[in-house]
Amino acid sequence: MCGIVAYIGNKPAQPLLLEGLKRLEYRGYDSAGIAAINGKGLQIIKAVGRVMNLEKELESIGGIEGSIGIAHTRWATHGIVNHANAHPHQDRDHGISLVHNGIIENYASLRTLLEEKGHQFHTETDTEVLGMLISHFYDLGAGMSLEKSVQAALREVRGAYAIAVICQQEPDVMVCARKGSPLLIGIGNGEYIVASDPSAIVAHATTAITLDDYSVARLTRDGFRTTTVDNVELTPKIMELEMELEEIELGDFPHYMLKEIYEQPEAIARCLKGRLDKNEGKVVLGGLMNFSKELVKSRRIILTAQGTALHSAMIGEYLLEDLAKIPAECEYASEFRYRNPIIEDRSVVIAVSQSGETADTLAALHESKDRGALSLGVINVVGSTIARETDTGVYLRVGPEIGVASTKAFTGQVAVLTMIALFMARRRMMSPEASARLMRELDRVPDMIQQVLETNDRIKEITAKYVHRENWLFLGRGYNYPTALEGALKLKEISYIHAEGMPAAEMKHGPIALIDEGMPVVFIANQGNQYEKVLSNIEEVRARGGHVIAVATEGDKQIESLAEDVLYIPQVEECLSPMVAVIPLQLLAYHAAVLRGHDVDKPRNLAKSVTVE
Repeated sequence: MCGIVAYIGNKPAQPLLLEGLKRLEYRGYDSAGIAAINGKGLQIIKAVGRVMNLEKELESIGGIEGSIGIAHTRWATHGIVNHANAHPHQDRDHGISLVHNGIIENYASLRTLLEEKGHQFHTETDTEVLGMLISHFYDLGAGMSLEKSVQAALREVRGAYAIAVICQQEPDVMVCARKGSPLLIGIGNGEYIVASDPSAIVAHATTAITLDDYSVARLTRDGFRTTTVDNVELTPKIMELEMELEEIELGDFPHYMLKEIYEQPEAIARCLKGRLDKNEGKVVLGGLMNFSKELVKSRRIILTAQGTALHSAMIGEYLLEDLAKIPAECEYASEFRYRNPIIEDRSVVIAVSQSGETADTLAALHESKDRGALSLGVINVVGSTIARETDTGVYLRVGPEIGVASTKAFTGQVAVLTMIALFMARRRMMSPEASARLMRELDRVPDMIQQVLETNDRIKEITAKYVHRENWLFLGRGYNYPTALEGALKLKEISYIHAEGMPAAEMKHGPIALIDEGMPVVFIANQGNQYEKVLSNIEEVRARGGHVIAVATEGDKQIESLAEDVLYIPQVEECLSPMVAVIPLQLLAYHAAVLRGHDVDKPRNLAKSVTVE
């Protein structure tokens, strides 16, 4: 959830570190800091609030010199938001400083132990405990170098971590390590750029070292080595960075969220490209080919995710049962991991995550694999932890998503889950003709999304009518019940308006008591199997004074007599409709946030990738 950037090379570190921090701002944070080693020793500058505040602090002292440094944006877990708790942290004996993402679960007992040995603490954080533990082991004269001290400390901790550590007594060495929290080491020309996200690396490197759990890297300007925490030599995994710099630039858009909403036609077209063989009526997913027999013979599929990914997984449940005729269920990863789930023979677990680093989803994946399930990932970030640890999987290929509120990743996840359902359906009982027909419709989805985007001005006008209201309902049936949940989540995330999403029929079982005069109620009311039922639900809302905003099928005139406002989408196959129906809901949330004066790309209290529990 926090952001790490670190640099060792021959260039001034400060500009590179600040640039990296700015590229990580979208992840969510509440303070920032930078540390560097130079002729003055170890210098640390920190600031509460945005990176711009840190820049001002640096300007006030004329900046800090040095070609080795670490930097961090913190999202508070242990300890309040203040200057002391901001990273980087340091010890008081050896000039050791570190930045840390994750949570040290046994920090309290370690802190007590270290206090008994005379160490004094100055913050409320678990990170300072880790720094003091490294310092406790450090004794260069006895052969306990920075690398060995980090290894020793990490053998004592429980929890998740990604760290970068520097030491005044070893000014030409940086040590990095990870477990359960992402960390990459970009390889430059005689330099290394360490970061928790590829976006902070891509401007300076085209290849990167990927660290596995319990691995440690020692970096100098002359080279690097990787080991386990037990000092067993490892062969580093080097990958190409597929992200292009222009993909993470804002361009002419005012916000990343709006940019990514408008990228969806191209993103979905890229997701589908080369994967639909309409002549044979088959979906071609290279990652699944070696496991096609296991998938076809599976008895049960469990989809697990959190947040927006959970909503796409819920649609995946409908798709798999409807198209492939396989029993499927969708689970909150955070609940699945802590109960005693039943994993039967020939079960498949699909982990859905944009980042591929979501802590709860990763833990649910481990639990299911331990119980014998075949694991499959639906992931956007190449080389991410979930992508590496599943048996097989499918990448979204929608490009990097910077906005905290997910948009194109959601539609990409639904597109991939649709293809997985068709992949299995065609191999089980679906005819080539039926499969090819659905593929042709799926291939039209990017154009349909583009049509909806052209109604943006109308959506903005409608949003302005209701943006002052503090309570909204989003209602849908069938495939578009999860779409309603996603619409409500988007509005909550960035406009801070209270919104509830639910099945339209559930409204009568309690929530209808909330409806008062003028309350905005958004219905996904496109024509489908339950269209008449949705119209009845609309009548119930109108009878109680609610104002209906309907997402309806183009050409539907009946809906105009029932709804105060109508947002039209093209006629689309019902099982594909969530990818189109969600677009006006994304734009509605975006305009509500802008009209209310909120920071769309950096909503309060939220982070892009939730890598802690």
